Amino acid sequence: MDPLFWPSETNSFRRFTPESLAAIEERIANKKKEQVKETNKDQGVEGDKLTPQLDLKICKKLPSLYGDIPADLVGEPLEDFDPYYSDHKTFMVINKRRTIFRFTATPALFIFGPFNPVRKTAIKILVHS
Repeated sequence: MDPLFWPSETNSFRRFTPESLAAIEERIANKKKEQVKETNKDQGVEGDKLTPQLDLKICKKLPSLYGDIPADLVGEPLEDFDPYYSDHKTFMVINKRRTIFRFTATPALFIFGPFNPVRKTAIKILVHS
């Protein structure tokens, strides 16, 4: 398969950090501004809607196309590969068996943010194979 057709994120597993969350929030704000401008211009035309990739669904195995996940990133929050989720407050976690789990980055129980040690521990326990 030609590398030009591979997703641009191949072999680039990036940790989900506060900077990542800030970038997502910025993209959401920009998208809302664009939607307001579009509704003012023409109200009857709909653009192409982005859909989630079928091979990156929750509880599926990560395709081998993405390469091997580094051992230190197994069970850790990662930025999402799927372009559909680029403007959603979500992150993904991949376990040793390469199973994909997706979590929201909003505070759990209105207390535990995505970077809280209690929540990180709970996620590690949940995704442990």
